[in-house]
Amino acid sequence: MQGEGEKKGHAVVIPYPLQGHVIPAVHLAIKLATEGLTVTFVNTEAVHRRTSTARHTAAAGSGDDDDIFEGVRSAAGLDIRYELVSDGLPADFDRSSNHDQFMLALLHVSSAHVESLLRRISCRHPPPTCLIADTFFVWPAALSSKFGLLHASFWTEPALVFSLYYHLDLLRYYGHFASSENNREDAIDYVPGVGAMDPGDLMSYLQEKDTSSVVHQIIFRAFEGAKAADLVLCNTAEELEPATVAALRREKPFYTVGPLFPAGFPTSPVKTSMWPEANCAQWLATRPRGTVLYVSFGSYAQLRRGDLEEIAMGVLQSGVSFLWALRPGIAGAGEGEPLPLALAEGGGGGRGLVVPWCNQAAVLSNDAVGGFLSHCGWNSVLESIWCGVPLLCFPLLTDQFTNRKLVVDEWRIGLEVSGRGSAARREEVARKIGLLMGGGAARDSLDAAMKEARGALASAGGSSRRNLDQFILDLKAR
Repeated sequence: MQGEGEKKGHAVVIPYPLQGHVIPAVHLAIKLATEGLTVTFVNTEAVHRRTSTARHTAAAGSGDDDDIFEGVRSAAGLDIRYELVSDGLPADFDRSSNHDQFMLALLHVSSAHVESLLRRISCRHPPPTCLIADTFFVWPAALSSKFGLLHASFWTEPALVFSLYYHLDLLRYYGHFASSENNREDAIDYVPGVGAMDPGDLMSYLQEKDTSSVVHQIIFRAFEGAKAADLVLCNTAEELEPATVAALRREKPFYTVGPLFPAGFPTSPVKTSMWPEANCAQWLATRPRGTVLYVSFGSYAQLRRGDLEEIAMGVLQSGVSFLWALRPGIAGAGEGEPLPLALAEGGGGGRGLVVPWCNQAAVLSNDAVGGFLSHCGWNSVLESIWCGVPLLCFPLLTDQFTNRKLVVDEWRIGLEVSGRGSAARREEVARKIGLLMGGGAARDSLDAAMKEARGALASAGGSSRRNLDQFILDLKAR
């Protein structure tokens, strides 16, 4: 007979080693452990070093030995274990500036390190029963089969984006992807559960003609693995994407468990930032309610210097107060200050604040913030909905273009800076900021989306709460 420890289940959670993927994986791990599961969270050495350094900037030493779950484990008595693996590259390798080398390591090398870890922890008590690995990894299906684990594919983006990748065969067949007619402009209206959409709303990788890149290799192999997975856990709420989620559930078990925020959001018991966070609360406290535009373009993608300058000048011309989180290296490795001098020195006559990085959830939940000029990353979209902050979208990469469609066309909770594929122009940026900060039509839609997102996590009958409970029951039953 199994012991009680084995009956409760042991999930191994492995996020893709990018900050936008690590954040929801951490929150999922805490939720699973709170419900009584043993959880082993697997971080890469490089991500761990970045987050540890960010937490310990003001203290001596690097903090590399920190267990990020130590606080929540001791405070709540959770059985969360923390492990590190190599992604195949030295920890100090610049992954952002060497994207292809990073992706090649994840494609070809990382699986050996994960396999070694799984072999080592398989002898522990209780033994692992489930592998929850980011969908973009190419090895989970094979390793799950090898170690006899339930394979849960963890999708950190909207169901719409998952469905488009999942149905690449249809996009190929109709010539909207990887064909000589890849410049088709007619609507995509044949993907199950997805309304008609413009080809310019596809993820950036599906708009490219060259499909031989390392990223395309990862996408193709990853979704072969996703189709072989026992189930999918998705960081969305079914109320936000009902038709798409319903169609995917006809394909395979598809559990919507988002938004994956911790109890007490916007605070979190685990620090996941890769940069030291500036404290903006004192500055925000001097601003009237709803008057500050928050500007951030995420944790990874780079922005063309020309677009960056036009957006900055548009922010200045708009006359609004602003808080800009300007990530180091966002405009590449070029020389010189990326922002116009008027912004870089004092933020436009004292009405702005420019910081290298900040706690975005804390900023968005501050009453002074009335709009968010964003790259439209999925975490940013969900946080904006939760906090009731409308979005001004300027997508840069991958799913951000498709997320913009949801924000602007489907939910009508924001505006776009410029038309599909268009460069930023300062006059248009200033005009759109004025419209966004003026409130108006987006407010009712935003209130409805916020109610749906929060309702999904409600303790009494929330869809995501029910789905997570059902997943845990299914896991224990196996």
